[in-house]
Amino acid sequence: MSVPPRAVQLNEANAFLKEHPEVLYVDLLIADMNGVVRGKRIERTSLHKVYEKGINLPASLFALDINGSTVESTGLGLDIGDADRICYPIPGTLSNEPWQKRPTAQLLMTMHELEGTPFFADPREVLRQVVSKFDEMGLTICAAFELEFYLIDQENVNGRPQPPRSPISGKRPQSTQVYLIDDLDEYADCLQDILEGAKEQGIPADAIVKESAPAQFEVNLHHVADPLKACDYAVLLKRLIKNIAYDHEMDTTFMAKPYPGQAGNGLHVHISVLDKDGNNIFTSEDPEQNAALRHAVGGVLETLPASMAFLCPNVNSYRRFGAQFYVPNAPSWGLDNRTVALRVPTGTPDAVRLEHRVAGADANPYLMMAAVLAGVHHGLTNKIDPGKPIEGNSYEQLEQSLPNNLRDALRELDDSEILNKYIDPKYIDIFVACKESELEEFEHSISDLEYNWYLHTV
Repeated sequence: MSVPPRAVQLNEANAFLKEHPEVLYVDLLIADMNGVVRGKRIERTSLHKVYEKGINLPASLFALDINGSTVESTGLGLDIGDADRICYPIPGTLSNEPWQKRPTAQLLMTMHELEGTPFFADPREVLRQVVSKFDEMGLTICAAFELEFYLIDQENVNGRPQPPRSPISGKRPQSTQVYLIDDLDEYADCLQDILEGAKEQGIPADAIVKESAPAQFEVNLHHVADPLKACDYAVLLKRLIKNIAYDHEMDTTFMAKPYPGQAGNGLHVHISVLDKDGNNIFTSEDPEQNAALRHAVGGVLETLPASMAFLCPNVNSYRRFGAQFYVPNAPSWGLDNRTVALRVPTGTPDAVRLEHRVAGADANPYLMMAAVLAGVHHGLTNKIDPGKPIEGNSYEQLEQSLPNNLRDALRELDDSEILNKYIDPKYIDIFVACKESELEEFEHSISDLEYNWYLHTV
């Protein structure tokens, strides 16, 4: 006789609490539209109740702007009485928080309607709806993220970030020094604690690389044959990095462009597609001749302009683009070419995959993945041709054509007939309403540069 799903989850809770009698509290976490983790903290004795009955949180959690204020034009706030929905645990996400002084665990949640159906405005559900289209085709998505971030000082200068002093030399890093091992040594204790903390939490982080700016690093996640889980890992990894760094008296930022003149923070994703037998349908000695690969690339490129608001969801996101920083600004693809939007690594035949290189680290992983997979599915089902791959420097061959500001990106998303087939139009309306609200506030602010330029000169 099969065990009921709720009983299976209760077994998970029982096993964890038995293995960790020291745990006092459990943080119940859910990622909002911006990928910001919110939720509740409970005592360990209440964990069984959470698995049995869930917890209530308001639907307006998914109508919050970047400052945590409800955007009423979404219709999820006062219009519905700021009513609750119910959140249930995501199996396999119960783990310790290694940075806590008082032993605490964490558990990811996902929101449902009161009668039990998934809540349409939860970004995880937005992604699940897209993934279900691959399930219908007997296909499985295998995915892995690469996440860039800066370590920054806990003290800023006039509201602006600065690199932290090295725990070893006491100096602040100034140079780029991409892939420099010595820079890894400078912050070795913090970075090693991140990797060890990820292992403790079951997050498959297998490497940290020094990136292209002072105190900038990249964490590579190992591929998993479940895009929802890949996004869960990315959300939890960001939280882990922030808290471990704080333990080492440093802060972190995943802001897309924290420093003028330095590289921004990207969120790359590697994607392959497996058939019902577990074989990668992109496998090929000559990737350019693989029809499935070409069609997937074609679909992603066709939907790329409309996807930009999900890939680059903030005003600051668009400051990251520039040829010198390897951020592609036109729909393009190529074989083992880091100047294009879609890179196809050309290692062994069975490792052929897509590397999507456009999104910033400020993107919500669920929404980013939903947009990318919508493009892959569109390409596979409509046999979209991507044209010839770019050889050499794409920036010298293609003019910028992707939206280069948030307002244009939101228009492209709102008007996209293709993405509206994959992502509930009601959700797109909510997303656009939230981002337009942020954009309006931004455009009504007056920057320091405007005062410097105009206050005494005009």
